Order: sequence, then structure tokens, then C-alpha cells
Amino acid sequence: MEQGRLFIISGPSGSGKDTVLKTYFDRHSDYEFSVSTITRPKRDKSDEQKYNFTSRENFLRLIEEDKLLEYAEYCGNFYGTPREPVEKWISEGKDVFVEVETVGAAKIKAKMPEAVSIFILPPSLSVLKKRLSGRATETAEQLEKRLKKAADEMKRSVDYDYIVINDRLEEAADCFERIILADRQRTERNKNFINEVLENA
Repeated sequence: MEQGRLFIISGPSGSGKDTVLKTYFDRHSDYEFSVSTITRPKRDKSDEQKYNFTSRENFLRLIEEDKLLEYAEYCGNFYGTPREPVEKWISEGKDVFVEVETVGAAKIKAKMPEAVSIFILPPSLSVLKKRLSGRATETAEQLEKRLKKAADEMKRSVDYDYIVINDRLEEAADCFERIILADRQRTERNKNFINEVLENA
């Protein structure tokens, strides 16, 4: 059985990475999505679909036992990507997607260099600002902080294997899908098939 592939997805808030991913997931079913393990309290029922909740003590145990591909502490709470389910799905031949910020992406890539990293970019900072301000959920000061963070994240996009520019969603989703499909045709992923063809020649 061919191994699956890990796809690391990053992009600043407002880049539309969640929508691009959802579009791909709506089109396909042969994938797994890695859910983050976190220690903060649940906010509502929808949280249960996005995160696995655990105690701080258990999270520290996961760190000690090297059971996380990456983790970070933010505002007193831990967030991390569990290693075991990702490795299990890949061994079963399934493609796995993990959505993570740039620092976490670098940590995963260091542990699993064969992973494919994709960065979702807005077409410009002005478009990003328009998208974020359109939410009307933040003060002007908070918006500027978010834009600065976005710019810092975008500087690290050069470290990724692929870039998807999300100007028009349909085009961005198609581009994202082509990257996944092209990766499946890599020679290294099809050596067993090549051998089968030769054996049956």
C-alpha cells in the first residue's frame, strides 16, 4: 500500500484558507483532517468539531512523551498537533491535512520533511485589510495588529513548497486541488505501481 501524504496549510487571517480547504473537502472524501489538541475551555458546541480538549497536565505529558508534531502556548493555553493519528492515517495510505500557523508549520516540516506545505496568500495587503475590516469585529488598533502579524506571516511564505493566491475563490480552490493531484503523480509515490507494471510485462 502506498503511504499517504501530509499537507501543511498556512495563511494569515483573512486569506480565505478555511474556505479554500472547505471547497476541497466538499469535492473529495479521501482525506483526513488533523484536529488540534488544546487546553483552553470550550466556548460552544462547534468547538468540539475543531479541537480535541484536554487538561494542561495531560498536554504536558504529551510534550514529554514526544507525541506532538508541534505545539505552542498562547495566552496561557497550549495548542498542538497530535503525532499518532497523523502517522496512522499516512500509513493507511490517506492524505492528511493540518492547518497551522507558520511557526508550527516549520516545526512539522523539520520532523516530517516529506510533508507538502502550501501557503494561502491574499492578492494584496489592501484586499486583506478590506476583508478583515469587513468583519467589523475588531477595533482599528486590533486590526492594525492583525495586519502586521499577517505581513510577518506572509514573509515566511517563501519557505513553503507552494503558494496559492486567493483572489477569486473558485480559481484558488482549483489551483489548490491541482497541487494535491499533481503530488499524487510524483514518481516517488508511484514506485510500487511501476514495479507492478514491470512484473506483469
